[in-house]
Amino acid sequence: MAVGLALVMSSGAAPTFWQVSTQAEFLRGEVDAVSVDADGRLSLGPATDTFFDTSAPVLWSLARATDDALWVGSGNDGRVYRVEPSGLGELVFDADAPDVYALAPAPNGDIFAATSPDGVVYRITADGGATPVFEPDETYVWALALAPDGALLVATGSPARIYRVTPGTTESTLVYESDATHVLSLAVEPSGTILAGTESPGQVLRIEPAGRAFVLLDSPHDEIRSLRMQPDGGILVVAVTGGATPAASSSAPSVGTTTTSTPTASVSVTTTVSAVVAATGGSPTTSSASPTSSAGGTGAVYRIAPDGLWDELWSSSTETPYDAVFDGDGGLTVGTGPDGRLYRVTTEPPSTVLLGRAPAKQITRFLRYDDGAIRYATANPGKVVRLTAAVAERGTYLSEVRDAETVATWGTLSWRGATPGGSRIEISTRSGNTEVPNATWSEWSAPSEDPTGTAIASPNARYLQWRAALIAGDAAPSLTSVSAAYLPRNLRPVVTSLTVHPPGTVFQQPFASGDPPVAGLQVDETRTAADAAQGLGRQGYRKGIQTFVWQASDGNADTLEYALSYRREGESAWHLLQSGMDATVFAWNTALAPDGAYRVKVSASDASANAPAMTLVGEHESQVFEIDNTAPRIELGPPRGADGAQRLSFTVRDDRSPIQRVEIWDGGVAWRVVYPNDGIPDGRVETFDVPLASISDDAGVLLVRAIDALANSVTVSVP
Repeated sequence: MAVGLALVMSSGAAPTFWQVSTQAEFLRGEVDAVSVDADGRLSLGPATDTFFDTSAPVLWSLARATDDALWVGSGNDGRVYRVEPSGLGELVFDADAPDVYALAPAPNGDIFAATSPDGVVYRITADGGATPVFEPDETYVWALALAPDGALLVATGSPARIYRVTPGTTESTLVYESDATHVLSLAVEPSGTILAGTESPGQVLRIEPAGRAFVLLDSPHDEIRSLRMQPDGGILVVAVTGGATPAASSSAPSVGTTTTSTPTASVSVTTTVSAVVAATGGSPTTSSASPTSSAGGTGAVYRIAPDGLWDELWSSSTETPYDAVFDGDGGLTVGTGPDGRLYRVTTEPPSTVLLGRAPAKQITRFLRYDDGAIRYATANPGKVVRLTAAVAERGTYLSEVRDAETVATWGTLSWRGATPGGSRIEISTRSGNTEVPNATWSEWSAPSEDPTGTAIASPNARYLQWRAALIAGDAAPSLTSVSAAYLPRNLRPVVTSLTVHPPGTVFQQPFASGDPPVAGLQVDETRTAADAAQGLGRQGYRKGIQTFVWQASDGNADTLEYALSYRREGESAWHLLQSGMDATVFAWNTALAPDGAYRVKVSASDASANAPAMTLVGEHESQVFEIDNTAPRIELGPPRGADGAQRLSFTVRDDRSPIQRVEIWDGGVAWRVVYPNDGIPDGRVETFDVPLASISDDAGVLLVRAIDALANSVTVSVP
């Protein structure tokens, strides 16, 4: 189920429009008795009400009594309640164990109840009498079912076994033992054939009376949480991966982010979410004794046809389904956690509707009545909720919180919708400077009923939220879009870095055309990761060029333009080198610049995106660097000594840069590097006393060459 937010972004002085108009965008908010259809239309949805409330953190099981009363089994406190059709209920059994995972009708209006751990199956009467009928050696009793002859089938865990308890007795026989860890769910075909859902692996088994098992479905999930026989002989299967571990004392719904994915089974019915309806009431906080949770589960609902073929009807990559049931109109209702959502699935055409939201975190079990009415049990907290067909008289929608990323000036709020028959739509806003609304936020503004637009009355702040109330008259209203305009505060651009590359460093323009490389010409192809990240081409060398590269950002995403200035050390005024640049690299030909120590400054302006009065400039100065276009000076002394053992003394001086390299040519094949008297060519004045090779009278001149750190060179000849 993809969700998003339509946003038309304008930079600088233009306002930003936050528009919510599609189903995906509306699903980012919270709904209460409001539905959202596939076209992104909000309308009043069906109402729900709490039929029976308990102090238990989780309700695991539901069953009908013969007089239409309701049996309820709870978790963490191990209780069984009996609820009259009026909704008035009472505690009839308080077990020594913490969980009642399964209930099954017993003769004469009694109920079978299975407790865990140290599982025991009790027969409980309406007045609270409890008699143990089966005490297996296994730790957990997960499911109960009645065979056509009245025998009680019991599914256990660790090890995974199925027992048959003879009607009216406490005698039991082992029907089947599985290699799985647990048998989590049971159903019985009219013929008496047993259907079992296992955990580790998550399989559906058909077990013949002789005890031979056949795998009907080998799901990709870990657990088969629910099995339901259908009147046509089909089987409804709920499978889960990533939910709570069954072996835990409070095996429980998983908690995670809600998203619906496209089914991936080889035989599946692809479905999409097309609407959402919330139940009345908010989502309560988790109790201290709440079930163990995990960081989101996955699950799917399958239908196995009488001929053994199966379809995947619904799936989710992050929600955990706990039960599913077909309603009176043939639609499939799925209950999930961790957000207590109800989905309705139809296959002709394939469609999934987010039908409602329970006043709890998880929907654990359904009970469907013959007339199609549905009641369901919840966890966190434990309630029994009645799903009604009535349309709510009033519903509300609460938008997500909009982050303007800086303090913003709010503009106009407008909306589109229809209010027939005296119905109304009222929209209010509130604002604050914390990501999550709290007591520091402003109060809700007075509601507006003008769809053409009213000024947002909430204080200027970073965050904004709006709330829509839909109120029925003779007909129901509908809301199709809401738009809020705001002007973010203009933020000053920031020049985050300014790199002064070594003198002579140049970069080719990426993908630039030009002459092919010269054969044999050695080019420095060094390119750092930082250079590549800034879009710089291959690195080379060109004397006299000083290259500057910078990075800048703007909190409003404004387009920036740059200016580069320089000044010599000791000066106060800046001199413009280049302005109006959109590139973040500049190569300065310093060949004509006076020698000296310099700084450059990059100025980043958002003038192109803002009115003159709102334009802001960010600046960044470089470190000091040298410009030196003057070659070193060589001061020669005369060669001395006899022929064949001559020496030459000389001094090399440079006013700005260290001496980097000195060479002589004294008649040999190549230039010979010589070192100063102190052994290291690193100063601006270096003295040399070097031996010369034997030079005949016709050998020509003796040459001395000096190069400074900025590649300025001089060559002199010695008589």
